[in-house]
Amino acid sequence: MTNREPERPLWEQLAAKSKLLPQGDRLQKVMARHGFGSRRVCEDIIAEGRVSVNDVVAELGRRIDIATDTVKVDGVEIGLQPGLVYYLLNKPVGVVTTASDPQGRPIVIDLVPSEPRVFSIGRLDVDTEGLLLLTNDGQLANHIAHPSHGVEKEYLAEVAGGEVSGGAIRRLRDGVELEDGVTAPAKVTQPTPGILRIVIHEGRNRQVRRMCEAVGHPVTRLVRTRIGPLSDRRLQPGQWRELTLPELRLLTEAVALVVQRYDQEQ
Repeated sequence: MTNREPERPLWEQLAAKSKLLPQGDRLQKVMARHGFGSRRVCEDIIAEGRVSVNDVVAELGRRIDIATDTVKVDGVEIGLQPGLVYYLLNKPVGVVTTASDPQGRPIVIDLVPSEPRVFSIGRLDVDTEGLLLLTNDGQLANHIAHPSHGVEKEYLAEVAGGEVSGGAIRRLRDGVELEDGVTAPAKVTQPTPGILRIVIHEGRNRQVRRMCEAVGHPVTRLVRTRIGPLSDRRLQPGQWRELTLPELRLLTEAVALVVQRYDQEQ
């Protein structure tokens, strides 16, 4: 009589069979869920070789585990982990961007939800108002805030001394000598006498204020109006909102372009 192995319980058979099946979500489905377009658009992006999974160029049909796999589009990692949040805040004057303040002044993280815990990307000094990003996505934050390849930040600066001369504007555009070195070239216009629109990509401490003071026009009011592709004129001081998926996609693409340009220059 032949000894037969007892049949395994049904749950064990199903568990063993499941290991043979494709695991995780399809890559294009995950990308579409994170704002990169329709599934068809995401399939085209994958087919163009612009997407990698764990630093290997992905192929159509690839499945991923969002808990363990690292996905990059155009070389920039996209946040797949559940729980990542991205807030756009219009910081009022008088609020500091540090995690705490010994002087007891209000801090930006008190203006947004306390959970999950977030941090600001870069800083605005206490007297400066305008747009500020807060997130718990450290990877994206590092790319945006890095002084060597940060994304553009646009400011409106109301300055003392009336209309700014063409010579002073050229100095601001070409680079101004500060105590920590010459500033990188900036985009500077004067839409109204005494009001400058300044676009920079560096992140030095109080940079715009110091630049304007160096050309003889101290800043009397400073507002950040744009971070990369992000702007919102309807957001009132002290108000915040979450980024939309299309906004997050645009921000990720802007970071990718800047990082690629930086890498090519090295």
